[in-house]
Amino acid sequence: MRSKDSRIDTTVAHPARRYNYWLGGDDNFAADRQSGDQIAALLPAIRTAAVENRRFLRRAVTHLARDRGIRQFLDIGAGIPGAGNTHEVARAIAPDSRVVCVDNDPIVGAYGRTLADGSAGTVAYLEADLRDPERILTDPRLRATLDLRRPVGLTLLAVLHFLSDADQPYRVVRDLVSALPAGSWLVVSHATADFMSPETAAAVEEAGLRSGVPSRLRSRTEIARFFEGTSLIPPGIVPTPQWHSDDEPRVRSTAADAAMYAGAALVG
Repeated sequence: MRSKDSRIDTTVAHPARRYNYWLGGDDNFAADRQSGDQIAALLPAIRTAAVENRRFLRRAVTHLARDRGIRQFLDIGAGIPGAGNTHEVARAIAPDSRVVCVDNDPIVGAYGRTLADGSAGTVAYLEADLRDPERILTDPRLRATLDLRRPVGLTLLAVLHFLSDADQPYRVVRDLVSALPAGSWLVVSHATADFMSPETAAAVEEAGLRSGVPSRLRSRTEIARFFEGTSLIPPGIVPTPQWHSDDEPRVRSTAADAAMYAGAALVG
């Protein structure tokens, strides 16, 4: 898709479009591909990391919808809709699932509005920033789609590492979780430097900063803080390929290749 939306700066990389590039999509621009290639030069397995994160999304949403009876999802950092996104996985299991997808890229919003228009009010897309949870939670489209008196599956997948410490990411997650009723779920995946050298980690963060997509790689201990006040389910916080993947008969990617931790926790 090539939008004429004046808010889209095609000369600066965007996380959603760069992620689309790593997954083999074509909804990206030269700046996104350049940024993606710069990271790939430092982390040759970055495309594997993106694929493993998508597999984790499928397993986590399947677990919530099939095994936990969750019928409402709030997917923040949803990215460009594609095969296997949250709304597809949830609605394949339970067609009555209701999903609100949030992203701050106008291109994602354009796709999302098209999808929402054909969903009979069961899927909504919000163009909003994770850094402003109040705006997300009070948006009329969210309130019209989700009933916040009933359990919600909040997914924050491969998005929190784009918040710097100055963005107060722990407060952001706390504000989102505190708005959800008991019985809700928090699902997180987050890039980490635990499996790379300090030099590589510094180079990755610097490359992101130069390309306009700064990130903060966090340790397992730092990522665990996002789950404070919730009850993590087994296997806890683990590399993405290790989370509930026993039913996938394939060679596991290594923790170093995945470069990301993941976990799911019950709220309340």
